[in-house]
Amino acid sequence: MPRTKGDHEARRRDVSEAVWRVLVAHGFGGLTMRAVAAELEASTGLLTHYFPAKRDLVAYALDLLEHRTVSRPRPAAGEGLAALKAALLSILPLTAEATDSNRIWVSSWDTALADPGLSDDYAGKYARGRDRLRDLVEAAQGAGELPAGDPARMAAGAQAFVLGLVVQALFDPEAFAPHRQAELLDDYLDALTRTG
Repeated sequence: MPRTKGDHEARRRDVSEAVWRVLVAHGFGGLTMRAVAAELEASTGLLTHYFPAKRDLVAYALDLLEHRTVSRPRPAAGEGLAALKAALLSILPLTAEATDSNRIWVSSWDTALADPGLSDDYAGKYARGRDRLRDLVEAAQGAGELPAGDPARMAAGAQAFVLGLVVQALFDPEAFAPHRQAELLDDYLDALTRTG
């Protein structure tokens, strides 16, 4: 019996879920055709239909990670400083899902740094993130909630702060529990409102 488009889409979803489970369990260091095939209880030959080479599997995993990160539910943002705070909170590993995504992002850095194409792609992703934060900083400045200053510089500092906090929370979740991360972010934003 010939396969239908629905069969192909269902198999693609199965492959996506298997890739995600391997990433959650083992990070990018454990992402291999064999590991994904084992998770699917299928042969590596089946996977070569979707990913002819390991680099294709890695590129797909990075796209899947970005898609899941962007589509993760986020609380209402509000405006001005509240919107900036909500954007920064959405980066932090405050939930199990956000922790999984952040663990995978951090584990992908080595892979991205070793591949100039991926490295350029990552530089672009972080630059776009800074641009979004810059727009939020400008809005907060316009509302009088942040002092005048270079919004791009403030955005870069905010991004660096939360990414550093992500790494600390992943390595020491007891010392950087979700409530502690939120407190530290509040302290950071409070200090930012008083600089000028």
